[in-house]
Amino acid sequence: MSSHTDPGSSEPRASCLDLWRDKNNRLVRQVQVAQGSGLSLRRQRLAQDTLEGLRELLHSLQGLPAAVPVLQLELTVTCNFVILKVSLAQSFTEDQAQDIQRGLERVLEIQEQPGSRLEREPMELWNSVLRASCLVPELLPALHQLVSLQAALWLSADRLQDLALLLQALNGSQSGTSEDLLLLLKTWRPPAEESDAPLTLQTARGLRDVVLTAFAYRQGLQELNTGSLPEALGSLHEAASGLCSRPLLAQVYTAVGTCLRKMGHPQRALLYLIAALKEGSDLGPPLLEASRLYRQLGDTAAELESLELLVEALSIARSSEAPQLLIDVELLLPLPDAASPLHCGTQSQAKHLLASRCLQTERAEDAAEHYLDLLALLLDGSESRFSPLPCPPGPCMPELFLEAAAALIQAGRAQDALTVCEELLRRTSSLLPKMSLLSENARKGTKELPHCPLWVSATHLLQGQAWAKLGAQKEAVSEFSRCLELLFRATPEDKEQGAASNCEQGCRSDVTLQQLRAAALISRGLEWVASGHDAKALQDFLLGAQMCPGNQDASFYLLQTLWRLDRRDEAAALWRTLEAQTKSPQEDATWSLPLYLETCLSWIRPSDRQTFLEEFQVSVQEPRDV
Repeated sequence: MSSHTDPGSSEPRASCLDLWRDKNNRLVRQVQVAQGSGLSLRRQRLAQDTLEGLRELLHSLQGLPAAVPVLQLELTVTCNFVILKVSLAQSFTEDQAQDIQRGLERVLEIQEQPGSRLEREPMELWNSVLRASCLVPELLPALHQLVSLQAALWLSADRLQDLALLLQALNGSQSGTSEDLLLLLKTWRPPAEESDAPLTLQTARGLRDVVLTAFAYRQGLQELNTGSLPEALGSLHEAASGLCSRPLLAQVYTAVGTCLRKMGHPQRALLYLIAALKEGSDLGPPLLEASRLYRQLGDTAAELESLELLVEALSIARSSEAPQLLIDVELLLPLPDAASPLHCGTQSQAKHLLASRCLQTERAEDAAEHYLDLLALLLDGSESRFSPLPCPPGPCMPELFLEAAAALIQAGRAQDALTVCEELLRRTSSLLPKMSLLSENARKGTKELPHCPLWVSATHLLQGQAWAKLGAQKEAVSEFSRCLELLFRATPEDKEQGAASNCEQGCRSDVTLQQLRAAALISRGLEWVASGHDAKALQDFLLGAQMCPGNQDASFYLLQTLWRLDRRDEAAALWRTLEAQTKSPQEDATWSLPLYLETCLSWIRPSDRQTFLEEFQVSVQEPRDV
């Protein structure tokens, strides 16, 4: 007999497997070296070289007939290859799904199952593989690692039902019922790796913990957004106890703070927000949530301080850290949407929130400065464009100008307000559609610039208020008249088209148009009163009361003017009508007005209403001389 070893014998194959195992272990250690190289080119080169090395090794193993010793190494190399490929791409792709599927098909080749497996669904393949694994328990540790990769892929693709079915099959459950996925993940116990097993970039248990943490966090945010607060709190606590990096832990703590605030536990919420600020470098979300908390508590000073810190935090460019050369929890999380407590917007959005809250809380001087800073930020190109906050809906660019003008007037800077208004008119007047075209578009449902007439009209209204503050009555009346001319020719957007814009939550164009007309009529009427033209004032107040029946200010000024003109019977009749209206139940308004209009209406609200009405009631009840 020949002394040479048979090429088909197991000895050479075992020798090759040992060499390939050593190569796998060397490549895994090379990744660990690359991980410590920061963002350098050396790190990237080492990672890419390792990926190519794993690809070549996998190709060599897949060229061998399927056998248990081969597959023990091959499945480990497949997992290392997929993990590194996913971490370098920072996403899952169809290629990685095919890599996993190829590993499953190789397991089935052991039993030489006939028929094409290329068109089989992934879940069908998994069921066949898990049944086959009972016959080859040596493959179980490698299969659990492949399960953990599949779980990560399906979680990232939001295929939660498939993931639940896979874990049920892994546990031997045949119920087919939809079980609690979080519970399935927690009860999944991947076997420990043998001491002589090939090295892995991530163990099955490590990947299981990554998937468990990511799912708990995702579920907690979803429950928080849908209002299931106790459930959200439980899921978020589960996530916080998992594999969280410090930045991720800060996000989880912020979400817990939001949940506790909504549950009515502000002090506990504050503790978690403070912890979030200590843990993470992204200070925006916890600062925004802190401002909401302080607003709920009525602590305006602390709310505004939080918003100022938020603006400052968003102005600082954060340095990006090198991603792990592993599959981490962050990789399995979607980007926070607008409804998420982790969405804090841009610097300009935060600046607007600060400015508008100053205006709403009667800090006019601060509001004016913040609005001017905001306009400078937007107009000098620091930010390419202003995107309104979608949740809750924020103002569009023209309304920022209007709010800025209102803040300047409120702060006693009427001349600056005129400058802002002139700039807005310069930008919008050329866009103002012809009124006939506007009416035609409204009938057809066209949405092209439907609010431009309202913005231009509001600009003239604020110009009138600015001139009135400066004591220029002629100019003020002229601006109010120009505003009314535009408003009486404008057509509100059809109610079916929803909100007036994305600018203010709950705003409606018909309501805004109605209140703008009332504001302009009252404002012009007050100018007539100041100059002694009560008859002209009476016409404006009467028209204001007729066009906006719910506006009590117009009715009050009408009553006051009738009484001053000694038209007492008409005044008494109007008073009785108003008394009956105040005693009837009022419908709750489900809409709000734009902030600039709310501010303007506050200026024309009568300060002597109660005193006059009490005196008027007494005089009406007194007998009149015949």
